[in-house]
Amino acid sequence: MIKRASGHTSLVRHRLEEQFRDLEQQHEVASLGMWIFLATEVMFFGTLFVGLGVYTYMHHEAFVKASEKLNWLIGGTNTVVLLISSLMIVLAVHSARVGNQRHLVMFLALTALLGVCFLCLKGVEYYIDWRDNLIPGWKFDAEEWIQRDHLRPEQVPQVQLFLLFYWTMTGLHALHVILGIGAVLAMALLARRGRFSPVYYSPVDVTALYWHFVDIVWIFLLPMLYLTGTHTGADFHF
Repeated sequence: MIKRASGHTSLVRHRLEEQFRDLEQQHEVASLGMWIFLATEVMFFGTLFVGLGVYTYMHHEAFVKASEKLNWLIGGTNTVVLLISSLMIVLAVHSARVGNQRHLVMFLALTALLGVCFLCLKGVEYYIDWRDNLIPGWKFDAEEWIQRDHLRPEQVPQVQLFLLFYWTMTGLHALHVILGIGAVLAMALLARRGRFSPVYYSPVDVTALYWHFVDIVWIFLLPMLYLTGTHTGADFHF
């Protein structure tokens, strides 16, 4: 099937799979498939969030002390970065709907660039965490925490549990960001080749759904990990 995207592109070839009646039905099924996939992701991350919430209630004092050591300024900055990236991908979907290929490529590239910025900031934060003894397990110095933060000995494993949640959940989220960047770049490449038009842009739409999900997960991670403690301006340091 060949359609002409008015005003902004030449002939664009659209592949209609044989099981679908038309491109509109194909788009609806693609969106439904992504929503089903995201539902499984919600259950996956939801289990971790519930576990974190339960243990925060059970070990509140230790979790607060551990949370206060996290770099809330980088976490907050990354939140702004992801929110702006969500705006960029919304503008990308709009550009696809109106057939503006140049803007579509530009906004997809900006989305991916902001995703890379998020990962770079997260890498800096991970280095600071490693330097400041915020890694549970083999590198964890219990005596340092007991002397510096006045932990009771029985709170040491509780602090390590919080840090385990922190590394697991932020690490899984970073992996999803990496996958999202790959998908967004793939859409940008296809858009540059003129593969989308106002009548066919479902791959861009479902990629945007995934990217929004990644952003929403981080919005929940920020308060549950970074804002559990009572941070002050003096807590921030490089």
